[in-house]
Amino acid sequence: MENPVIILGAQSLGTTALDAFTSNDVVVYCLLDDDAKLQNAELNNVPVMGNTDDKELLKLLGKKCEVFVATEDTASRRSLTNMLRDEYEVVPVNAIHARASVAEHAWLGHGNLIGAGAVVASNAKLGNGCLVGANAVVEVGAELADYVQVGAGAIINPGVKVEEQAFIGSGAIIVAGVKIGAKARVGAGSVVVADVPANQTVFGNPAAKV
Repeated sequence: MENPVIILGAQSLGTTALDAFTSNDVVVYCLLDDDAKLQNAELNNVPVMGNTDDKELLKLLGKKCEVFVATEDTASRRSLTNMLRDEYEVVPVNAIHARASVAEHAWLGHGNLIGAGAVVASNAKLGNGCLVGANAVVEVGAELADYVQVGAGAIINPGVKVEEQAFIGSGAIIVAGVKIGAKARVGAGSVVVADVPANQTVFGNPAAKV
């Protein structure tokens, strides 16, 4: 990546994204966050310079800077991503840690974060804005729709389909061929052996509705 990156969000997700970019020697120009307590300070020697809608800084996007959206709330990330596309005609870049493994024949959309030690296998497919935590595994042919979050150490087995905005907790295992519905939530450490309907929360081994 030739251009420096501006990260929108300077909390835990922004810190993870910053680590991913710096692991690849990508220059991060600054971070932006709406929390005034975080502004006019530094995060790992990178300045936090203003709000996420700072037009003076956002006008650098495109020719001079790339952008990554790392706000904590999914709705906020979607809103900011849409704003960037509509007002600045840019889409967020992917933040892939140098110690992650993404197969040549995996397919990734825009604005995904792949943590250290994570694996995205051949023919896996990620939409836009997905978060794949450290040491998580997305196996062959698995599909994550937009804004899916996969916690650290979770395993998404071959052929699994995870619908938009679903949450897979840390260390969870989704067995091959299972479908996780939109906005469903899988508790940390759960083993999911059957389909999970949209908006449902499951937990346990085997995972059951909470």
